[in-house]
Amino acid sequence: MQALQFSATGSLDTLQLHDLAKPVPAAGEVLVEVRATGVNPSDIKNVLGLFPYTTTPRIPGRDFAGVVVAGPEQLLGQAVWGGSGQGFGFYRDGCHAQYVTVPVNAVTPLPKSLTFAQAATCGVPFITAWDALERSHVKAGTRLLIIGAGAVAKATQVLAEARGAEVVMAARRADVVQSLQTQGINAFQLSAEEQLPEQARQHFKQQAPEVIFETTGFWLAAAVNTVDTFGRVAIIAAPKDGVISLSSLNLYRRGGSIVGINSLLYSLEECAQMLKRIGEAFDAGLPAPSGFIELPLSQAVTAYQQVSAGAAEKIVLIP
Repeated sequence: MQALQFSATGSLDTLQLHDLAKPVPAAGEVLVEVRATGVNPSDIKNVLGLFPYTTTPRIPGRDFAGVVVAGPEQLLGQAVWGGSGQGFGFYRDGCHAQYVTVPVNAVTPLPKSLTFAQAATCGVPFITAWDALERSHVKAGTRLLIIGAGAVAKATQVLAEARGAEVVMAARRADVVQSLQTQGINAFQLSAEEQLPEQARQHFKQQAPEVIFETTGFWLAAAVNTVDTFGRVAIIAAPKDGVISLSSLNLYRRGGSIVGINSLLYSLEECAQMLKRIGEAFDAGLPAPSGFIELPLSQAVTAYQQVSAGAAEKIVLIP
């Protein structure tokens, strides 16, 4: 089979497309013929050596959609999706290949409303968003401020509005904010950190947000000073040195909580259960993903380079 593989971490130059033997599923596993697989920023960071537990040689890739071609008889021929779990693409071969083996319970039926390519865009961003919403208790009527406008932020906005939450997004760049507003999303441009509490209140009818999802890594201190009494701040990123100075006094006086969100803490089976719930939301009317680029697997190295350079659109590889 054709598969992308890196022989060492530290540089994208180690990525090459190889002809490898088709994997053989072990007991309790399925073999999936990959029809589409997403490229995530964490895939690039993986090759660059930013995850200390990665082993090589390794096939990267965390999200896939495809068809079961070997395994339990009741699953043969089924369209499924899965991925994003602990170690997948890091110390267990991932899915940037024509075939991948995973545990039987690590796949779930593909939503009827999504194509393979659409499904392959969802894994990491939607699982991360789902986890953030669940663990910060976002429900109908919750005032939710999302800081940032990347893939996870946009997935959070869609899923939160489907729950009936009151959602506002905030970003630094004026053109990004304008784009969000053009899409009918309530959004504002971030200015100085000390102005965030007032800016947020202006967009929540003079009330503070109950939940803030900080997706950029730089606005945690401001978020702590902005969230409502007994509010929750969920985070998925940090500066390179991992250090942010914030007021613990402001946090405990308002009874606030900080929730760290990391999809790599979940097993493939646990991620499949989240994807099942997300798939139900899509089949219930959640808008299907759009605005992504499809490239053949033969251009996988180019895709990694584009994502590393900051490509604005999601890239999906088609084996």
